[in-house]
Amino acid sequence: MSEITIEKRKEKCENCTKQLGKRQDAQPVLLSACLSCDRCVSDEESQRISQQNLQEINRVLNLNKRCDASKHKVVVVSVSPQSLPFFAVKFHLDIPQAAQKVCGFLKSIGVHHVFDTTVAAGFSILESQKEFVQRHKRRHHDSHALPMFTSSCPGWIRYAERVLGSLVTPHICRAKSPQQIMGSLVKDFFTQQQKLSPDKVYHVVVAPCFDKKLEAIREEFCSSLLETCDVDCVLTSGEVLCMMEQRGVIVEDLESVPLDHIFREADETCLVRHKGRSSEGYMEHIFQHAAKELFGLDIEEIVYKTHRNRDFQEVSLERDGETLLQFAAVYGFRNIQTLVHRMRKGRVPYQLVEVLSCPGGCLNGRGQSEDQAGRVDKALVQQMEEAYSSLPVRLPEMSSDIQQLYQDWLEGGDSPHALQALHTQYSHQEKPHRLPPDIQW
Repeated sequence: MSEITIEKRKEKCENCTKQLGKRQDAQPVLLSACLSCDRCVSDEESQRISQQNLQEINRVLNLNKRCDASKHKVVVVSVSPQSLPFFAVKFHLDIPQAAQKVCGFLKSIGVHHVFDTTVAAGFSILESQKEFVQRHKRRHHDSHALPMFTSSCPGWIRYAERVLGSLVTPHICRAKSPQQIMGSLVKDFFTQQQKLSPDKVYHVVVAPCFDKKLEAIREEFCSSLLETCDVDCVLTSGEVLCMMEQRGVIVEDLESVPLDHIFREADETCLVRHKGRSSEGYMEHIFQHAAKELFGLDIEEIVYKTHRNRDFQEVSLERDGETLLQFAAVYGFRNIQTLVHRMRKGRVPYQLVEVLSCPGGCLNGRGQSEDQAGRVDKALVQQMEEAYSSLPVRLPEMSSDIQQLYQDWLEGGDSPHALQALHTQYSHQEKPHRLPPDIQW
């Protein structure tokens, strides 16, 4: 990761890329690099992040092998859909086959349950769709209703809360990210099904992005009383591969084990994805839903307009020469800065913006896309995109599992339980006064 020197900590984050660009030895500034400087990570956060590593999960697994059953935990691993293409490429398998090899490896070292987080992502998309429609209907009497910014990317959220503040935070969708909804599913629904206390379950998420470690330690996702978090540890895809290499694993020798299901026996259910070339496709899903819900229009095919580059795209809904909806997908810190500058000037024409801090989207997360020299492996990313696109697309509205969970777990989509399990809120946060030690993820 590119390091930012001490003197640059004093510059404003929204100008740091521009300022660094004046230096002959300037390196591209990643959003996570920006967030790791400028006093955005406190000493306590730094310590808690440092505990999310291979040593920690090995510690838990080793405790489970000892005689003192009071310290045993049920170990659950939830794997992001954007991590599976990484393993597929590395193993030279298709995604379903790679998923079964990953599951076989994890269970061979003592993990009890391995889930896929697609159901949680479906919840996040559905709740985001619902919130956008509500915001659109009150846009004339609520100045903060639109534009709505998506909330699935923790790098973007941290930048918004710590740097942009009230300019942006009232506009952020309150639906939890897929990772944190999966945390609610595991520590609430799953523990009830298994008749376990949440602190007796150690929940690990495998994700393509290091910033997910920061998201997992947010105060609202942890219980000081039970000394547990909805997500106890985040490992990147690369860290899991490293664990396999350290143990001398030969992929061909691993047993192929189907992924578990959150509320029924494991089966050979086909893995699916949502829309979008490399992420969960919030822009596409919300666009089609809003067109139908607000204007009665069925959108079969979405036409994209590339604005500045491949990571800044627009979609529009027009009828009789009138623009009804205009959405954008903005990936990467440079494009985010362009968006923010426009917002400061009141020149944002969009009703919804899907924001991701990684250029190229979640598949390009730095926990799986970089080579040993710290550079993006473009060939790997292209192969992952091809593998990901091979999965069939299923709308979250068509998921019978989600509909069943809305009833069996949440007592309905509008219940207080649903609000607590699926939503959070974002606000301006003061930066810590003390400088943390440098963090290199």
